Amino acid sequence: MTPEPTAVPATTTDLTVGGMTCAACVNRVEKRLGRIEGVSATVNLATGRARVLHPPGVTAAELVAAVERAGYTAGLHAPARPAQRPEGEAQDVVPEEDRAGRERLLVTALLCAPVLVLSMVPALQFRNWQWLCLVLAAPVAVWSAWPFHLRALRGLRHSAATMDTLVSLGVTASFLWSLYALFLGGAGRPGMRMPFTLLPTAGGEVAHVYLEAVVGVPLFVLTGRFLEARARRATGAELRSLSALTVKDVTVRENGEERRIPVERLAVGQEFVVRPGERVATDGVVVCGSSALDLSLLTGESDPVEVGPDRPVTGAAVNAGGLLVVRATAVGADTRLARITRMVTDAQAGKAAAQRLADRVAGVFVPVVLTSAVTVLGFWLGAGADPQPAVTAAVAVLVVACPCALGLATPTALLAATGRGARTGILISGPRALEALRHVDTVVLDKTGTLTTGHMTVARLTTVPGGPDRETVLRLAGAVEQGSEHPLGKALAAYARRNLPDGALPPVTGFRAVPGAGVSGVVEGRAVEVCAPGEDLPEPLARALAAAEDAALTPVLVRIDGVGRALVGLGDVPRPGSYRAVERLRRLGVEPVLATGDREAPAAAVASSLGIARFHARCSPEDKAALVGRLRDGGRCVAVVGDGVNDAVALAGADLGIAMGSGTDVAIGAADVTLVRGDVEAVADAVRLARRTLATIRVNLVWAFGYNLVTVPLAAVGLLNPMVAAAAMSASSLLVVGNSLRLRGRDPAGRPAGARARTARTGGGR
Repeated sequence: MTPEPTAVPATTTDLTVGGMTCAACVNRVEKRLGRIEGVSATVNLATGRARVLHPPGVTAAELVAAVERAGYTAGLHAPARPAQRPEGEAQDVVPEEDRAGRERLLVTALLCAPVLVLSMVPALQFRNWQWLCLVLAAPVAVWSAWPFHLRALRGLRHSAATMDTLVSLGVTASFLWSLYALFLGGAGRPGMRMPFTLLPTAGGEVAHVYLEAVVGVPLFVLTGRFLEARARRATGAELRSLSALTVKDVTVRENGEERRIPVERLAVGQEFVVRPGERVATDGVVVCGSSALDLSLLTGESDPVEVGPDRPVTGAAVNAGGLLVVRATAVGADTRLARITRMVTDAQAGKAAAQRLADRVAGVFVPVVLTSAVTVLGFWLGAGADPQPAVTAAVAVLVVACPCALGLATPTALLAATGRGARTGILISGPRALEALRHVDTVVLDKTGTLTTGHMTVARLTTVPGGPDRETVLRLAGAVEQGSEHPLGKALAAYARRNLPDGALPPVTGFRAVPGAGVSGVVEGRAVEVCAPGEDLPEPLARALAAAEDAALTPVLVRIDGVGRALVGLGDVPRPGSYRAVERLRRLGVEPVLATGDREAPAAAVASSLGIARFHARCSPEDKAALVGRLRDGGRCVAVVGDGVNDAVALAGADLGIAMGSGTDVAIGAADVTLVRGDVEAVADAVRLARRTLATIRVNLVWAFGYNLVTVPLAAVGLLNPMVAAAAMSASSLLVVGNSLRLRGRDPAGRPAGARARTARTGGGR
């Protein structure tokens, strides 16, 4: 038998595409790349990027040549490394093309102002005013509108028609008509006066000149594109701010000496120094020193995180306290910051289902508009109208019809939403994940590490009335447990250090550990024993023991000088914010379901404390996947939230997988959404963000389609002046971009952008 051919994995190449101005351009580039066998492309108008999937045999040069054959410029996309600036210095870099556009717009405005004033205010029209207007309008028609003419000619050579074709034809037709009126139609006589009206009218004895349309169309379109470009840059501000978190130089420590090197030369295993106020250069583990790290710009977590020896640190975190020596564990593209930036960039390359429909419409939109303009001209002339209103109506149709808004509807909203999500600790893989998030009605939650902290800690401490107080019990019990290797002992000692005023535990003498029985020793001259509770307990401790067992906590008894003085309940306690997260999900119409591999009693206790009605205990990875399958078969749209290897199967099998950022790489790799800040409350934030984003996209598309459905017929029947049409066309794109920018104004939870979510620290042990 002939073996079946092995599927060859596709290669991904990112191209920067220049010259695109509307959705028709996007559609043309995608089609041209798609003609190469095995190639598919997704083009983003807002970022000017094309993400191309192609067989390994197809070279980047072939892809660039295909884009250039479509009439556009192209090159390999190489993200620029942000320049480093002294601390506190503002970043104000204006791209060269923006400066050129601003200069062209300024000159155009200076030339247009007199023409618009004289054409629109008859009282100011002096002798031969029309000839002055012609002198001022000619440079606008040629030089100011040259980018439109050039791209229109380039498209003509490739049998393509875009928005630039419409603008170029509109300006050219208005200018040629004005030349005819001035030289042959009688409008050039010295005493000519021309009333201004927003509606096209018959010329009467003298043909009207439309020099205000000649200058107004380029002026409004250039203004709209300039403002649109600035707004589009604003939608990607969060992504640029993530890139700006990278460090340029790092101080490494070798053989007791320090030296400064570029961060690109830092290798895994090298030790580097992080001084107060500096950013951590890359991911690593603290070798010595302790401090608090500010991760707010990376994860949205407002509270500083305490770190010390053997604790992991994340690159780009700001050292807010003492001196740290860190050993690098990941560099370059393998760091957490690089993965976050890559996920955000990948998300912005996608398209929502509604946008894919809009792109198909845009592919035939411009030819339909050109046909409509010719039809309108023929209809007016065939109906016996003067050439002047016929030409005016046709020009208005050309100018007012703009597929720009169609092309910007989804990309700008995605740029704003994914960037905003990244700044608040929510990474969304793309539009499909957003669409799934919007429809989620059931969330399957893991317990350990998701709803709970994932490590043992003291949940309850009950003392006997009249005996040692809480602080004394903690000090004595923590001291005797600091020599223990048992997980319960380590948890009790760590809890004591965190909650004592000075954080120090006294020394212990005569320490003895009996496996299965407990530990004992002498602390501050008192015999202390921490052991399993027996049956001869004082009534307060007996009640505490029953309550601990009901809550699925592990109880230990603290004896001081041979007398039972306190009962400690240890367990994996819920994260701060888990109750709020579950409550917010219910308010959003999403049912929480708990699925854990833990025993029935702990699962029931956590579910009861958080108000979760449905829970499943002792679930293997296969059981979790089967549960997801049953829920989906029942018509539910299911999201799974987890952080461990055992959650990966369920994450991959759900309609949507959500991984905790503190979880394993396997879980994160199988997920569609990653909660970087490790806060389960971010699940509700993600659902809310998805719903707001898709609602914004729908509004954008409704406006983009509705605008053309209303304005094109108005222009066809002669109810729009070409100049007003140009202003309306530019306003449509600005409204779409402005609506998308609203996503940046408030965080996913609905709070103002300046109000950071106050999530409590949960510690980092697992």
